[in-house]
Amino acid sequence: MKMAAGLEQAFVRHGFADASVDTLREAAGVSLRTLYKYMPSRADMVLAALEYRHRRYMAEVLNDLPADPAQARDALMTRAGDWMQSEAAHGCLFHSAVAADPANATLRALLERHKHEVATRAALATGLEGQDVALLLIMEGLTQTWPLRGAEAVSAAKHLAALLAEDQP
Repeated sequence: MKMAAGLEQAFVRHGFADASVDTLREAAGVSLRTLYKYMPSRADMVLAALEYRHRRYMAEVLNDLPADPAQARDALMTRAGDWMQSEAAHGCLFHSAVAADPANATLRALLERHKHEVATRAALATGLEGQDVALLLIMEGLTQTWPLRGAEAVSAAKHLAALLAEDQP
């Protein structure tokens, strides 16, 4: 877990293309031998970092949302904005990983799984079942707009989620 946390932060700071193996080893806090014992390739290091990132995002943004759907929508967008401010000021790490290695089917599958889980859990928590794609679109828009607009992007996402809820049958 500690190795994955260090790798995640190394990829956040240095990107997927520029992080050297020595940088990754140092961030993981282990010897090169130990790093390669548990993660025999750079691709394994990327996957471990992203799996760790996925668990953290789900816990920080989607766990323990309020039971009331309207409050859950508000909390979800607030938490997504907080995540952007503290963890992802430059955008989604999963999208960055795929952009750095677009032919990697494993990375693309991990991106798809992450976004599917986010959309499914968010829709369930906010009373927007059946609107998974629309809600994900709002959240992705927040993620992409936050670096440019900050809190204004969070407010707009809250407004759009409320409109989406009004359209529910």
